[in-house]
Amino acid sequence: MSEEGVLTADELLGAVAPHLSLPSTPSVSAERVQLSSARVDGWLGKRLLDLTLSATALTLALPVFFTLAVLIRFTSRGPVLFRQRRVGRGGQEFRMLKFRTMHLDSEERLRSDPALYDLFLRCSHKIPSHLDPRVTAVGRLLRRFSLDELPQLINVLLGHMSIVGPRPVERSQLVRDYCGYESAYTALRPGLTGLWQVSGRSTVQFPERAELDTDYLRRCSPWVDTKIILRTPIVVFTGLGAD
Repeated sequence: MSEEGVLTADELLGAVAPHLSLPSTPSVSAERVQLSSARVDGWLGKRLLDLTLSATALTLALPVFFTLAVLIRFTSRGPVLFRQRRVGRGGQEFRMLKFRTMHLDSEERLRSDPALYDLFLRCSHKIPSHLDPRVTAVGRLLRRFSLDELPQLINVLLGHMSIVGPRPVERSQLVRDYCGYESAYTALRPGLTGLWQVSGRSTVQFPERAELDTDYLRRCSPWVDTKIILRTPIVVFTGLGAD
């Protein structure tokens, strides 16, 4: 499991306490729109919406946070949370928070099955959760309903992310897979949800997902954000596009 630092439940509380119809899916084309990577907020009031929604959601979700923390802590060895570097606005990196969904010896588990590891390499380092020996039983549930991403509300509150935005990607992904689309991932804060997330998630592959994030950068507005926010619970509760 690629982890760059872990947080305990107490550290999580310490971070939180001080702060207390959609656009049609664009068809893929050869054209790669070059958009400015200037530091912009998307639309006037977007940051205020982020602060309001993240603070409210964190307050209401505290019982869920504690319940999930207990389940993770007592069903598999390891920390409750982990942090992973992702690229944010202006190309600056930040540490994105997630609930841990993998075993500590995840890589050993994967490499112990040569056929599965070969599939992992051939599928751009991804395999479905139900086939992945690295994922815990609780982790599969969290991933299906995107509950592993709840700690990212803290990232939104701290200004690393936005409620709605492009998919948060790793630096290696940006360089390797998203060449020509970089501006879609550096002009705005990455989103807890976004056009890609409500358009199929794992069923949408590159370059379609990059086209979706580029399209969001073009259309970013209060109305588009509102429709994505309203669509997100439907996607989460139905597990649409979860791997």
